[in-house]
Amino acid sequence: MAAPATTTAPTTAERIRSTCARAGGAMLAIEGVEPTTCAVHHLLGDGSFAITVPVHGVVAEMAISAGAAGVQAVLEMTDYAPLPLREPVRSLVWIRGSVHAVPDGEVPALLDLIAEENPNPALLQVNSTNPADCDDRLTLVRLEVESVVAADSTGAESIGVSALLQARPDPFAAMESCWLRHMEVAHRDVIDRLADRLPPSLRRGRVRPLGLDRYGVQLRVENDEGDHDVRLAFPKPVDDVTGLSKAIRILMGCPFLNGLRARRPLP
Repeated sequence: MAAPATTTAPTTAERIRSTCARAGGAMLAIEGVEPTTCAVHHLLGDGSFAITVPVHGVVAEMAISAGAAGVQAVLEMTDYAPLPLREPVRSLVWIRGSVHAVPDGEVPALLDLIAEENPNPALLQVNSTNPADCDDRLTLVRLEVESVVAADSTGAESIGVSALLQARPDPFAAMESCWLRHMEVAHRDVIDRLADRLPPSLRRGRVRPLGLDRYGVQLRVENDEGDHDVRLAFPKPVDDVTGLSKAIRILMGCPFLNGLRARRPLP
């Protein structure tokens, strides 16, 4: 009996969940209205998204006026590379559905639920009575999801809400940006060793760290012919920092795998 194939990349649902965890803000677009920045966009257990919008803004007023019918809208999340690249956008996520007002009596419990997983400071501005927050007060609305689409350099894919609920963000999503910046600045030798794994045709140009997850490392090659993204997969998925460090060493062909100690620690 053949051994099951090793997963070498996150699923689309996993990538979306990681984007949700990383994206510092999202844009809510409604036809005929200027896009609204949403500091909080949290996936709830029923498959809808809880979103913060200005309490006296157009979106909040439209959601209240629409009642049970809701207002058709698209929530757009952009996943930016943590390093300055020629093309900084790694992926885009579009979540289409209808926006509904959250009854005042349900807001406190919903805030507590969101804060348990995502203690975003913006939650303190929801229905705030602090005079200092007068101009920045927010309210919660709910986006009932109808479709979810993600797009990156490989193309676009639509997924169902059930797949999104079953997936989890990458365990390193919150730390990825810091680690990639650290690798670029303090461990350029690591990037050079990883670049040796690339096909000869992709070694011409500037090689930059683009992504890091439990399945592997992504590199961006910028040269005169354009931008090229390459994934180097780990031998198997990893779940903690110790496993991540070892997996990167294996990709590098590092000799320090049999009990010897490296002179410089890797991220």
